[in-house]
Amino acid sequence: MISRTKKPQVWLIVGDKLGDNAQVEVLAEKLALPVERKTLRFKEQWIHGKPRFEASLHHLDAARSDSLEPPWPDLVLTIGRRPAMAALWVKRQSGGRTKLALIGRPKRYFDEFDLVIVTSQYRVPDRPNVLKIGLPLMRARPEEVARAADQWRDRLASMPRPLTAVLVGGATKPFRFEPEDARELLRQVLRASEEQGSFFITTSRRTSEAATNALAESLPANGRLFRWQQKAEADENPYLPLLGLADRFVVTGDSISMMVEVARLGKPLCVAPLPLQGKTISARLAGIPGGSLLVRLVGLTRQSTSSRDYFSFYDMLRTYPHVNLLAEGFPEAPEQPELPDSAEHAAFALRDLLYAEPR
Repeated sequence: MISRTKKPQVWLIVGDKLGDNAQVEVLAEKLALPVERKTLRFKEQWIHGKPRFEASLHHLDAARSDSLEPPWPDLVLTIGRRPAMAALWVKRQSGGRTKLALIGRPKRYFDEFDLVIVTSQYRVPDRPNVLKIGLPLMRARPEEVARAADQWRDRLASMPRPLTAVLVGGATKPFRFEPEDARELLRQVLRASEEQGSFFITTSRRTSEAATNALAESLPANGRLFRWQQKAEADENPYLPLLGLADRFVVTGDSISMMVEVARLGKPLCVAPLPLQGKTISARLAGIPGGSLLVRLVGLTRQSTSSRDYFSFYDMLRTYPHVNLLAEGFPEAPEQPELPDSAEHAAFALRDLLYAEPR
């Protein structure tokens, strides 16, 4: 047990996913304790590939990663498969003295995590070490959005209003996003907007080159496209500027982080669910009476092997008046809604864990 008069040693173990890292930073800020950040880089085959989940450092690019050496910390806060593997290794090296908190659902070794903080999209059983919260913790920092908007204001000034930002993700279980899906997405965006104003489409790390090319080929005359690149300079990416300057948003339904960050802005948001893998069955069902319900049932069945329940997450977002599905069209702009913030609640749980008796 750590004395409350002692300054604890806290590590944040993070990787290369900015959305994940942002959640860790939000919680660390609420924790209000000194922290040491350990940023990990991964071997080429594990940047997109998924290593078997185990307590290990074998997947790390040691030369580019921060060192993980004793003295071992009192608490590690982490997120994601690859950083969590390293965090679990640290706990074992400490002889179990280091307490381990994870944002998200662990793939294995559930009981070795002292605190598992899960948000509404995860399917997780009730356990003593599980804290269930509502929306994910990520949010864009207002000062960063304002600064980026100021830098881009002149670059976007010529685009007719309303300016619609289309934030595109890509294929991930249980979704697909192929060239024909990209073209269909743009058709739906134009239909929902009645082709008014202008469009800025930005891709992300999950968007394949083929899907990006299809977006480029289908781009309307009043549209712009940003192609995401691993090595692009931060000020080249329009994501933050668009959060500050766009009038309304379309976000593909594979990206929890983008949906939440945009929803917190209070601007009109349309969620665009991506086609499920095995789309031909879904398309055939959609053409028969009652097909839409059957499509959803097929989707739920296909999601059953996934740790995330995307459909329920969409339903939860749609309880806010400024959020619709893309097929429903853009909602009217409401007063700035107050979305619930679970970060303080999670920080209390972290402090309790830090000063609690060992289990």
